[in-house]
Amino acid sequence: MSQASTTAGHVPTPARDQLKVAALGPWAWLRTNLFGSTWSTAVTLALGYVIVRVVFGLFEWGIVHAVWHVPYGPTGIPDTTVCQKAAGIGACWAVLADKYRLILFGRYPYDEQWRQAIVVLLFIGLYIVSGMRRFWRKELVLIWIATLTAVGILMWGGVFGLQLVTEDYWGGLPITLILATFGAAFSFPLAVLIALGRRSTKLPAVKMLCVLYVEIIRGVPLIAVLFMASVMFPLFLPAGVNIDKLLRAQVAFILFAGAYLAEVVRAGLQALPKGQAEAADALGLSYWKKTGFIILPQALRLVIPPLVNTFIGFFKDTSLVLIIGLFDLLTMGKVALSDPPWQSFSTEVYIGLAAIYIAFCFAMSKYSRSLERDLNRSRTR
Repeated sequence: MSQASTTAGHVPTPARDQLKVAALGPWAWLRTNLFGSTWSTAVTLALGYVIVRVVFGLFEWGIVHAVWHVPYGPTGIPDTTVCQKAAGIGACWAVLADKYRLILFGRYPYDEQWRQAIVVLLFIGLYIVSGMRRFWRKELVLIWIATLTAVGILMWGGVFGLQLVTEDYWGGLPITLILATFGAAFSFPLAVLIALGRRSTKLPAVKMLCVLYVEIIRGVPLIAVLFMASVMFPLFLPAGVNIDKLLRAQVAFILFAGAYLAEVVRAGLQALPKGQAEAADALGLSYWKKTGFIILPQALRLVIPPLVNTFIGFFKDTSLVLIIGLFDLLTMGKVALSDPPWQSFSTEVYIGLAAIYIAFCFAMSKYSRSLERDLNRSRTR
């Protein structure tokens, strides 16, 4: 048999499995993979029974026997008697119906919370536009500048007839999105520079500083970095100069995330064959052109999963700003539970908060998989 006929007749393993499923049908696939032996059948039935019981129990607790609304007394205090009677039988989602604005928007003036709702929508729209490859042009920078300017105007106010609201009253989901978005936007370029500096062979002083920065930041927990930024950093400022705690927390997040992202980027740079850099040198490209057009795009493509994993962890770590007096989404959930009528229903509140975190993290994970698949498809063509 010739090599050409062998290559033409070769079918990759995933494609071969799909052809097998198509030829045998779903029942044959189930019999082969789930009920192929006595032991496999026993495990399948046991797991199926556990899954059905858990799903059915959650459905009864969260939907069938759940309490969605409670009456309010003459003073506006909710009567949670119905929820108390349903304890252990059904969920009390009425706590979210009563406290959702406090959880999402914090202590922001009630009549001005529409501004924070628009801010959340602006951030989501910015994420969607930034994820579309057709917008990966220089104009995307202008979109970011315009969006973040609109966010600042809406959050602060004081112009265009908007009421001035200081950072002391900010809280909830907008704080989480602000810290995560600005942190990712500024920590990633910093990480690239640190990774390049750590691999430098012609600038030993720069390399040493980059190594010290990464090792020191990675050697302490994020809480310590936040504490230093909140308490120690103001001591080094000139007299009369004061930076608000939100900006100090943002700087701490940028520095912390930059150190971890730098190691991810450095791993991608090390995984790239040396022949790529040698070919660029043979073409006479400068260091920055070689790095920006040849090295970095290929290196970043190799480390998309760990990059997104770092961003997801960074998004969840924004909940630690409680220690410096910022009221993020998770903290506002705890504040909502401090109301005496709702103190017994923390499970429902934390489930609601978990749903929000899962939605954002799942979207990032889903996008990273599709991006990695598209880039790998274009590379194999």
